[in-house]
Amino acid sequence: MQPVNLSDKLSTFTAHWSPRIVGSFNGHDLMVVKVLGEFVWHDHPDTDDFFMVLSGELTIDLPDGAVTLKPGEVFVVPKGVQHRPRAAVETHLLLIEPAGTPNTGDPATAATKVRI
Repeated sequence: MQPVNLSDKLSTFTAHWSPRIVGSFNGHDLMVVKVLGEFVWHDHPDTDDFFMVLSGELTIDLPDGAVTLKPGEVFVVPKGVQHRPRAAVETHLLLIEPAGTPNTGDPATAATKVRI
């Protein structure tokens, strides 16, 4: 067993909006992702959506407004709530969600998650 260095894991890829699994616990995936620009509006009917900003700045658009996160900040979108993450500069995130959760809320349009 070894610690996971998130910066090292993030340095292994350049693609945006393509989560990489870096660990697992209790049926959940720990993922890092690089984001830039806007993602699609979506929801997760059965799971909450956890975001932690490691670097950069993330805005999460919600039906009643937006929340902006800076490094070290966490936000959880409750299950079933429509949201759209976006970033004006490349932003690095830690995501935690139940294993197999599609990032768009729809398996047909979700990014394939790779373990690194």
